[in-house]
Amino acid sequence: MTARLRTPLTELVGIEHPVVQTGMGWVAGPGLVSATSNAGGLGILASATMTYAELEEAVAKTKARTSKPFGVNIRADASDAPERIDLLIREQVRVASFALAPKKELIAKLKDAGVVVIPSIGAAKHAVKVASWGADAVIVQGGEGGGHTGPVATTLLLPSVLDAVDIPVVAAGGFFDGRGLAAALAYGAAGVAMGTRFLLTQESSVPDSVKQEYLSRHLQDTVVSLKVDGMPHRVLNTELVSRLEKSGRVRGLSAAVANAAKFKGMTGMKWSTLVRDGLAMRKAKDLTWSQVVMAANTPMLLRAGLVEGNTEAGVLAAGQVTGIIEDLPTCADLIDRIIDDAVARIGSLSALAASPAEH
Repeated sequence: MTARLRTPLTELVGIEHPVVQTGMGWVAGPGLVSATSNAGGLGILASATMTYAELEEAVAKTKARTSKPFGVNIRADASDAPERIDLLIREQVRVASFALAPKKELIAKLKDAGVVVIPSIGAAKHAVKVASWGADAVIVQGGEGGGHTGPVATTLLLPSVLDAVDIPVVAAGGFFDGRGLAAALAYGAAGVAMGTRFLLTQESSVPDSVKQEYLSRHLQDTVVSLKVDGMPHRVLNTELVSRLEKSGRVRGLSAAVANAAKFKGMTGMKWSTLVRDGLAMRKAKDLTWSQVVMAANTPMLLRAGLVEGNTEAGVLAAGQVTGIIEDLPTCADLIDRIIDDAVARIGSLSALAASPAEH
């Protein structure tokens, strides 16, 4: 039987182990989320790339596969965010996570319904803000993390956030094993959140050929690009990304418009909805219009790589840990060995603090 680590996160959410699987677009579906939750961690569905109907179906499928707590990641700036939040409340989803800070009123509504609110933040000042609005915990991702990321390493960002707030802080960016969990707990974190490590599991829906592409890479094989969607985005350094980095502004914008049209056709969204979401994104993230248009690249480029397996036409979000991961375990095996290793390392550290009389 796997050992247990009781932390403020496990107590808050009601999970066995302080390990979170992040809500990765096109990757974190019912299969991966339920496998994570059944293994004692917290699985989080990614809804940003789902229509409302698809999210409704995904929640139902996840509930059918697990009786354990799980979460849903929601874009706070999405035009239908209120409806999605109503869905979470109605279906008694345990956790709502957000990539952008939700409005104070939305946090209050979720908390009143018993839903745990955990926004992801990138700076101490943002943690202070959402904590003052009632957030139950925060996930803080350092620059090592995949997808949208910031410039500050986890080893510096994490303690700055821990010093700023008194709610549970979950560390993300650069975590993949028990050593990392033990280190995060030593800093004062309540657990770790991992994306790339869970992407590279047996239950992940990413095509096997793409998983092998990740496993073949080294520590230097990711790049933070502004050409994917106008914001810092850590991805595998593929030929497509190299071409994007060398492309001019006009070419990038025209590709983004074309991809927006594809995304519209796939989801059935109206142009008016896309424009409303773009306006909300521009206001929330203080973006230029060119960055808003470039953001339309993200769903389709990620889908091509992570769903269709087309690494020549798609982008592969990747944390730097890609270069040190070597296998494809089940979620249960992964979490078990992370916890066992962390407990052993914590025990070894405790031995270092033995009193002089014991020597």
